[in-house]
Amino acid sequence: MTRRVRDIGLRGRLVASVVIAVGTLLVALVGVYNVVLDHRLAHEVNAILGARAESGLSRVQVRDGRVSVGRPVGTREPDTPLWIFAGEKILLRPEEPDAAADRAARSLVGGPKRFHEVEATERKLLAVPVRSHGRIVATVVTSVSVASYDHIQKVVLLTSVVLAALVLAAVALAAWWLVAGALRPVARMTAQAAEWSERDLERRFAQGTPHDELSQLAATLDELLDRVAAALRREQRFSAEVSHELRTPLAGIRAEAQLALRHRQTPEEARAGFARVLRTADQMQGALAALMEAAHAGLDGGRGTSAAREGAAAAVRGCERAAARRGLTIDLDVADGLRVGARADLVERIVAPLLENACRYGRASVRVSATAAPGAVVYTVQDDGPGVREEEREAIFEPGARGTAADGEPGSGLGLALARRLARTAGGDVHAVPAAEGGRFVAQLPRR
Repeated sequence: MTRRVRDIGLRGRLVASVVIAVGTLLVALVGVYNVVLDHRLAHEVNAILGARAESGLSRVQVRDGRVSVGRPVGTREPDTPLWIFAGEKILLRPEEPDAAADRAARSLVGGPKRFHEVEATERKLLAVPVRSHGRIVATVVTSVSVASYDHIQKVVLLTSVVLAALVLAAVALAAWWLVAGALRPVARMTAQAAEWSERDLERRFAQGTPHDELSQLAATLDELLDRVAAALRREQRFSAEVSHELRTPLAGIRAEAQLALRHRQTPEEARAGFARVLRTADQMQGALAALMEAAHAGLDGGRGTSAAREGAAAAVRGCERAAARRGLTIDLDVADGLRVGARADLVERIVAPLLENACRYGRASVRVSATAAPGAVVYTVQDDGPGVREEEREAIFEPGARGTAADGEPGSGLGLALARRLARTAGGDVHAVPAAEGGRFVAQLPRR
């Protein structure tokens, strides 16, 4: 199926199929009807000519090789064109012969029985030879006007074509109405599905007890949505429960590490170890918070709106300490009037992992900006670090995966994966894009 045919739509293709099928049938019927009519009219003309020729033959008398014309036998219309030839000699001709017909009649003398049409006068001639002792001694020629028959044939052809066109138009309208009515449930289901978001887990088509193919399709889709919703709820519940269960022991680890760092008698080597434990715990706490946010965003259908700068500024504040330790400066460039279709805390959870990644690998500066795009707000996090290799741009978003630039760096490899998951939950996405220098990550979120 070509692209042009696909663009017509299902309703148009069904109606076109019906119109083509009915149109083909009507063309065949009109053609057959007019061919049969043509043969029937031709047979009628030939029958009239045959009767007139028989009447003419009854007047021909042959005696001792001489041909003469006798009195009429039976009844014959006085204006019936009739020629009787004895060889080339004409014995009888119409009172007011037509020149073209007269020439055509003469051309038939001495030949076999045959028909001849004179297009100039719209007449048809029949020549019948008269034989005596095996040779042709005379020829009887009669004619009939076919103008009325041609007129009838043209009127019937035009009438049948017009009638077929009207029938085809009526069939097209009826097919369009019937197909539109049959596909109306599909259009309604399509509109309903377009209104639903990926978090409308309880919405169903609800077409009632299946009674035809479309209602059976709706019931099957409802069952599929039930299974998908159940799977999503299990996943979201599992993420929420795991995150909740890990928060308590993680808080205990952080508390012990902080207590050890405050104790003056802790050796320097141990203090360095406890500092690493505390940083790792902070990273795990951020990952768990993102997991909780993802589960909450999946269970809560409302996305909300916020100023695009608010969430980005919160993410910058959360990374200021890490940037200061590495001597980095963070520049924030987001217009005040720009709004995004997500809550500020969700935007923070999406941008923060990208910003933490930039602070981890940047050398001197990191820049966070947001611009308006058609239907979207695009956050860009740019650093001047080693960047991301071409073959790693998608792999680094897998849970637990880390790029080659992360050798020796602490971390779980969950930050970028969680950022992408949260962005997709909000109706957007996160990508690593090529940059002339350093690393560049783009988060695209719906615009409000």
